[in-house]
Amino acid sequence: MDNKDECCSTHLIDGDGMFNVAGVENFMKEVKLAECGLSYAVVSIMGPQSSGKSTLLNHLFHTNFREMDAYKGRSQTTKGIWMARCAGIEPCTLVMDLEGTDGRERGEDDTAFEKQSALFALAVSDIVLINMWCHDIGREQAANKPLLKTVFQVMMRLFSPRKTTLMFVIRDKTRTPLENLEPVLREDIQKIWDSVPKPQAHKDTPLSEFFNVEVVALSSFEEKEEQFKEQVASLRQRFFHSIAPGGLAGDRRAVVPASGFSFSSQQIWKVIKENKDLDLPAHKVMVATVRCEEIANEKYVSFTENEEWSQLEEAVNSHSVQGFGRKVSSILDACLSEYDAEATFFDEGVRSSKRKHLEEKLLQLVQPAYQSMLGHIRSDAFKRFKDAFEKALKGGKGFALAARECAESFMSHFDEECTDAIIDQAKWDSSRVKDKLRRDVDAHIAEVRSAKLTEVTTLYETKLNEALAGPVEALLDGAGDDTWPAIRKLLQRETDTAVSGFAAALSGFEMDEESRDSMVLRLKDYARGVVEVKAKEEAGKVLSRMKDRFSTLFSHDQDSMPRIWTGKEDIRAITKTARSASLKLLSVMAAVRLEDEGDSIDKILIVALVDGKAGASSSKSITSVDPLASSTWDEVPPSKTLITPVQCKSLWRQFKTETEYVVSQAIAAQEASKRNNNWLPPPWAIVAMVVLGFNEFMTLLRNPLYLGFIFVAYLLFKALWVQMDISGEFRNGVLPGLLSLSTKFLPTVMNLLKRLAEEGQGMANGQPQGNPALSSKSFRGSTNDHGDVSTSGISEVTSENGTEYSSSSLHDKAQ
Repeated sequence: MDNKDECCSTHLIDGDGMFNVAGVENFMKEVKLAECGLSYAVVSIMGPQSSGKSTLLNHLFHTNFREMDAYKGRSQTTKGIWMARCAGIEPCTLVMDLEGTDGRERGEDDTAFEKQSALFALAVSDIVLINMWCHDIGREQAANKPLLKTVFQVMMRLFSPRKTTLMFVIRDKTRTPLENLEPVLREDIQKIWDSVPKPQAHKDTPLSEFFNVEVVALSSFEEKEEQFKEQVASLRQRFFHSIAPGGLAGDRRAVVPASGFSFSSQQIWKVIKENKDLDLPAHKVMVATVRCEEIANEKYVSFTENEEWSQLEEAVNSHSVQGFGRKVSSILDACLSEYDAEATFFDEGVRSSKRKHLEEKLLQLVQPAYQSMLGHIRSDAFKRFKDAFEKALKGGKGFALAARECAESFMSHFDEECTDAIIDQAKWDSSRVKDKLRRDVDAHIAEVRSAKLTEVTTLYETKLNEALAGPVEALLDGAGDDTWPAIRKLLQRETDTAVSGFAAALSGFEMDEESRDSMVLRLKDYARGVVEVKAKEEAGKVLSRMKDRFSTLFSHDQDSMPRIWTGKEDIRAITKTARSASLKLLSVMAAVRLEDEGDSIDKILIVALVDGKAGASSSKSITSVDPLASSTWDEVPPSKTLITPVQCKSLWRQFKTETEYVVSQAIAAQEASKRNNNWLPPPWAIVAMVVLGFNEFMTLLRNPLYLGFIFVAYLLFKALWVQMDISGEFRNGVLPGLLSLSTKFLPTVMNLLKRLAEEGQGMANGQPQGNPALSSKSFRGSTNDHGDVSTSGISEVTSENGTEYSSSSLHDKAQ
C-alpha cells in the first residue's frame, strides 16, 4: 500500500493471475469505500505495452502508478492489474492500470492474460480507456481489435452486459484532424460488435445498448509536454460527477454497492480464470492475418487505380462495351495472381480466407459496372425490339405473328450479349435482368395490342355512328307506322356490315373465340346504343317536333302550298288530321322498338287523348281508370321507355295549349274573309233604305247641284282624313287621338283653303297649269316646327279605291 497526496493504490491482481484479497480489503478500509454506497465509479485503462498508460493515469487522476524509464529501454512496467483511488475527484473514483498487451515478456503464444485482464476491466468498470497511438489506427493488433472481439464474445456469455463507456485515447496526435480519425474508430468497434456471436436474447441488440463510444486525442508527452498537460487537465474535468445524469457513466446499469465491490471483483476474476475460451491463436496466425490483410488491401487499391479498369468503368456508365466480361476477368485474374504470389509463404488458412475476402470485395466493386452493362444490353435490346415490331406491323404482318417473332429474336440476342458480359470469377446470374426484359417486352406488346384493338374498335364504332345517327334521326323526324321497322332494318344491315369488317380486322390478333365473340357482341351493343341514344335525344325534342308537324299540316295544303282561309275550308277536320299526325309522332317516340314485338301505345294514346273526349259526356255513373295515369307501359320494359304515359299526357296538354292560338287565328281569318266578301248590306237594310230614302233620292234627281256638292264634300273629307292621318292618330288610343286631332284640325283646314284659293287665283289670271302629273302634290305635306301642316301642296287626293285627283279636276267637277 502506497500513500501520496490522498492517493491510495494496491496490486489488485499480480502478474501470475492471483487475486490480492487482503490488499483489496485494506484498500477499501483505507479509502472508506464501504461508506460510498452506489456513489462511486470505476475507471480502467488498456492498451499496448509501453504506450504511456501509467503516465496518462498519473497526470489525469493524480495517481502514483509506476512509469517506464525511457532511458533504460522499452520494457514491461506494469505487471498484472494495479488499482488506485483518484485524488481530488468526486464522487469516489477507482482507477485500474492493466498490464500492457502485445508485450515480449509474455512470449508469442501466452496472451491469455491479456484477454482475461481486458474482460475483467470491462466486467467491473464504468469507464474503460483504450490507450492507442495515432499511427496504429486502422491496424489490427495495435488497435486491440482481436482482443476486443474475443472479450466481447466471452463477456456476452459469462456476464449480463452493463452499460460501459469506451473512451479511445489517441496518443501522439498527428496532423490528421480528430474528425477524420473518430469515424474510423467508431466503424471498427461497430464491425467488431456485429461480428461477435450473441445469445438469442441479444441477437439484434445494437452496440449503443451496452457501450458508449467516446474518442479524444492528446499531443505527444515527450515532444509537446505543456500542450499535453493542458489537454489532460481539460479531459480530467469530464471525470468530475461522472455518474451524474449526462456524465461519462451517467447511464450505467447493475451497479454493485461499494461494500460488495471486493467480493464481486473476486468472483468475476474466478469465473474469467476458469473459462477456457480466452486462449489466443498462435503468433504466426496473427502475423499472417495482419500481413495478408495488408497485401489484400494493397491489391484492392491497385485494382481501383488500374487505368484499364477506370476506362471500362467510365465507358460502361454511358454505353455498352464490347468484350466487357473478358476484359474485366483479365484484370481481376491479374490482381488475384499478384496476391497469391506475395502471400504464398503465409498460413494457408489465413491466406485463403483473405484471398476470398479480397475477391468478394473486388467483385463487389465490379458488380455495379456489370449491372450497368446488363442494363445497357437490356435497354438496347428493348429499343431495337420496339423498332422492329413497329416496322413489322406497318409492313402488314399480323399482330400476333409479328409480336411472337420479334420477341423470340431479341430475347436470343439478349442471351448472346449477356454471355459476352459474363465475368469468369463471378457466378452472377443475369436471369433477373432477362426477366425484366421479358416483362418489358410483354408489357409493350400488351400496350400496343390494347391500342390497336382500341383503334380498330373506335374505327368501326365511328362508322356505325355515321351510318346510323343521321338516318335514324331522319326516320324519327318523319315518324309513322313503318318508322321502327325501317330503323330495325337499317340497324341490322349496318351492324352486319360493320361486324364482318371488324371480325376480319381481329383475325390478325389470334384471339380466342370467347374474347373475339365478346368484342363483336360489344360492337353490336354499341350499334344498338347509338340508335337508343339518338331515339332518346329525339324524344327530348318531341314537343317541338309535334308542333312543327302540326304547323306543317295545318298551314299547308296537300300540294304543300300555304293555306288561304277563304271560308270554304273545314278547319275542324284539318285540325283533327294535324293533331292525329302529331299524336302518331308522340306514339312512335314513346318507346324504343328494336325488337319486332307489337305494343298498343298508339291505341292507348288515341283512346285516352282523342276518343276519350267524345265519351266525356257519357253518364257520370260510368267510371273508368285513366290509362295514362301510370309511369310505365304495360308491354314495354322501363329500359326501353322513352316517354312515360304520364309524360305523354302532359306533353299532349301542353301541345294543345300551344297550338290553339294557331287554330283560333285561322278561324278569325276565315270569318274576316267571309265578312270582306259579303260587301252588300242585308236585303232588309236595302229595302229600308229604298223606302225611307225615296224622298231624298227624288230631291237629288230634281236638283243635280246637290250631287256635286256632296261629291266635293267627300273629296274634302277624304283629303282631311289623309292629311291628318286619323287612323294613325287613334292607334295609340281614343283620348290621345282626339287631343292630337284637335290641335291639327284648324291648321289643316286653313292650309287646304289657302291652297285652293291660290290655285283658283292662278286660273283666273290665265296661268298655264302645266303637266298635271308634275304639278300634282300630295295633300300629305310636312309639318313645320309648330306642328302645322306644310303648304307644299294638297293638290293630290287619293280616293278610296286608289284613284288620284288633281285640284283642277276637283274644281271642274265642283262646277
